Amino acid sequence: MDPSDFFTASRVLIVAGKGGVGKTTVSAALGVAASRAGIDTLLVEIEGKRGLATVFESSDEPVTDDHSALHYDGTELIAPDPDAGQGRLRARTIRADAALMDYLEEHGLRGFAKTLTRLQVLDTLATSTPGLKDLIVLGKIKQLETTRDADLIIVDAPASGHAIAFLRAAAGLQGTIDTGPIRRQADEVAAMLTDPERAQVLLVTLAEETPVNELVETAYALEDEVGISLGPAVVNGVFPEAVASTTTSRTSKVDPALASAAADATNHWLARAAGQQVQRDRLADELPLEQLTLSRRFATRLGREDLDELADELTEQLRSLRFGVTT
Repeated sequence: MDPSDFFTASRVLIVAGKGGVGKTTVSAALGVAASRAGIDTLLVEIEGKRGLATVFESSDEPVTDDHSALHYDGTELIAPDPDAGQGRLRARTIRADAALMDYLEEHGLRGFAKTLTRLQVLDTLATSTPGLKDLIVLGKIKQLETTRDADLIIVDAPASGHAIAFLRAAAGLQGTIDTGPIRRQADEVAAMLTDPERAQVLLVTLAEETPVNELVETAYALEDEVGISLGPAVVNGVFPEAVASTTTSRTSKVDPALASAAADATNHWLARAAGQQVQRDRLADELPLEQLTLSRRFATRLGREDLDELADELTEQLRSLRFGVTT
């Protein structure tokens, strides 16, 4: 498969998985790979997250706690270069309160929107209507998709436990509200999520027992309860072959204690790599999805060089895919 075909198979790519498996890193790497394929791409973070601010931060200084700096609004991360076949990559955050204000203003309710802002009643509305906040965010994503704000929208979704509730918010509200603007929004969001040409989910996991278990459970829950298409499973943090296959042959002329330590390290990495392969095989047996793998990065903080290398890995593997999404 040509990478550009993969990135244009659906207009919204939702990246989800258990907390701590590297969803934000995968989302960012997908964004870089898509822009390299000439796709005009928008990375979307849901409120409360701060991953993109870290991954794309050019300075070596740590990201501050100034939350205003984390609310992107179409920030350009990679400039388009048509001559080189490079697409634009932008990032933005979507906050439920801001998305609601946008919706009300677009429907001629600017004064009401200002009143809601002044009274800070969104939390009260959300409490009285479960799923409303998630629907508001999904509605904004749907608007961006409908208006073709970008060729591809990559959403860094909440952790898998919340991701299921997040994605089934529309169906839940369809079952409780019969008429009105909330019902129309729920219908439109549900239509987007169940159309494989408009949306699909990429689930991310580590090659470990618990994350793999959660990915499998999430995959079937999303298919059964949301009806959304699933793309390849992304297995993150796989130990590179160069690390796993280290031998002690070079330690024959060094101190025995050092040679013993090297041998122990080798056995450790070999055991970790073997354990990862067991989990990858189990994932393949339990879930009929192709797998994309990303290598383990041995750094406390990832930067653009890491993202470029991960994007290279994704691009190479996408060329070998036999199919794009399941229905």
